[in-house]
Amino acid sequence: MCGITGYINLNDEPVQSTETVLKMLRVQKHRGPDDSGIRVFNLKKGTSAELPANELSRIENDYNGILGFNRLSILDLSQNGHQPMVSPDGKVFLTLNGEIYNAFDHTDELAAWGYHFKSTTDTEIVLALYLKYGIDGMLERLNGMFAIAVVDLKLRKIFLARDRFGIKPLYYIYNKDILAFSSELKSFGYLPRFTFRIEEKHLDEFMIFRNNLNDTLFKDIQVLKPGYYLTYAYNEGLQKQCFFNLNNYRRENNSSADINYYREELKEWLSKSVRRQLMSDVKLGCQLSGGIDSSLVTWFANNNHQRGNFEAVSIIFNDKRFNEEQYINRVTCELGITSHKFLLDSDYYFDHIEKAAWHLEAPINHPNTVAIYKLSQQAKEHVTVLLSGEGADEVFGGYSRFYEITYPFQSRRFLHEVKKGLKEPLGFIKYLNNEYRAVMATAFMTPGLAHKLRKDFIFKRAVNERLELYRTISGSSFDRQVKYEMYSYLPDLLIRQDKMSMAHTIENRVPFLDNEVVENSFRIPEKLLQIRKSPEGYNTEKYLLKKVTAELFGNEFAFRNKMGFGIPVREFFSNPRFIEYLKDKILPLMRQRGLFNHNLATQWLSDIENLRYNQLEALWVIVSFEIWANVYIDGKYENWNTRF
Repeated sequence: MCGITGYINLNDEPVQSTETVLKMLRVQKHRGPDDSGIRVFNLKKGTSAELPANELSRIENDYNGILGFNRLSILDLSQNGHQPMVSPDGKVFLTLNGEIYNAFDHTDELAAWGYHFKSTTDTEIVLALYLKYGIDGMLERLNGMFAIAVVDLKLRKIFLARDRFGIKPLYYIYNKDILAFSSELKSFGYLPRFTFRIEEKHLDEFMIFRNNLNDTLFKDIQVLKPGYYLTYAYNEGLQKQCFFNLNNYRRENNSSADINYYREELKEWLSKSVRRQLMSDVKLGCQLSGGIDSSLVTWFANNNHQRGNFEAVSIIFNDKRFNEEQYINRVTCELGITSHKFLLDSDYYFDHIEKAAWHLEAPINHPNTVAIYKLSQQAKEHVTVLLSGEGADEVFGGYSRFYEITYPFQSRRFLHEVKKGLKEPLGFIKYLNNEYRAVMATAFMTPGLAHKLRKDFIFKRAVNERLELYRTISGSSFDRQVKYEMYSYLPDLLIRQDKMSMAHTIENRVPFLDNEVVENSFRIPEKLLQIRKSPEGYNTEKYLLKKVTAELFGNEFAFRNKMGFGIPVREFFSNPRFIEYLKDKILPLMRQRGLFNHNLATQWLSDIENLRYNQLEALWVIVSFEIWANVYIDGKYENWNTRF
């Protein structure tokens, strides 16, 4: 795993020195401490040169672009894997953040074509695929997680690409003067004439959903969407192109095959995916929460690895309501693997919440983000690569809301909405609308609470873009929800995994998001994924996945109630140190910034023990926002490396 950053001056202003890009690289050095590379270029003239990445260099020639890279060595630990990686004729150079799991399937073909490999890295294979097939042909052939930057001096073009599902991040700034791009947006703080500012029109969506749809809370910074690439051509501007669309998948619901057939198929798909993702020249382990998804990944990893020579890392809590330690122990004992468990308490949470916000580059919308931060910090003592179960719930419909969307009038949720409708009739009327119901399924704050917390809140502005997205999606109600959440909810979870793991130079891999696993998941009939009443007597989601789990760990393990990866937020909020911090620092900043209802937040904070759950979640949203804003809007860039 690595970090990309760079820019091109669109007004042809020459890059005077490497000072700016060195700062941009240094601030994300945690993404790749093993090596760095810098290459300057001029698209118009078709020239480039490698420059030292360990010292400041003056640039004499009129290069107007610069590309920098930090490397975490996973495959081929030698200097042969140095990036930016350059083509034999010196006219194309490329940087890759991520891993391509099917890369070595192409080596014989490329060698027969005449390419002579100098390394055993997946990066060089990607470069060779680009040289042979161009950008579209290359992207079509990649199965993995990636953000890629390609500079092609022959075509006088720059390409920026992000993987199908958004596992790896890529941000960019584009205006009349500059095109800048980076794996982490904190690097942009060192660009001349750039200042971090809040994009207030994005606050409405953030309050309701705790994230923004492929966007940030910063002005002028954009997110490259999953499955897209950008093309900048000299004198032609910037164009965006989609290379992957989930609508290409249509579920097969007419199969006559029984559940046993699909269970064996699913086991084979997952086994192949995990086997592919075990490729590494450094030590691997699993992020084991005790839930069925991470437990399955751990089982398949151990089964495809040298058995018993695998390790698992886990977060546990003192609060039994949030602790799945018994299930963690069940998995590690049954597999005979080494288990490392780390306790997360309120003191650690308080001590590291600002650091986690700095690394996340967004408000800590999911409170368990700090738990992943600690897990990665401690895991670094044992492994460099972690496999996790992220993505299974979205791909296989694992949340209860998937059933509620498909059968809206046969669930407890409907009764709940009827009761709410007595107080908010308009909200109930909207609930009866399929599109509204689907989009609001992932909401974490009610419009009513949002209005109380922000007088300028506009609900239409919060949901419009999401409704437009949902209307473009094809399939049954279930499949539309799967695709919608893979577009809207999943990328946010993946960025959280990426940022928290890379904060400690850990590469996180997600076998459930293997291209073939996702594609094959649409071969599974819908009736085998969500069942009103299963043969075991349970109402359940992602039924087939649980059947695979039950075969390995038993029915009681597989069909228990879903806990998720929650944390005791109320307890952490009640920590005297945290309360003092919020009252002395965060609430005054909230009052001064004037974006949220400071008085209501103060009232809620003084009565934490009696807050309703939806009030507690709403309080978390605005408090986490202010913590992030204090770090990025109020802070000074020059203090970042010493402070965080």
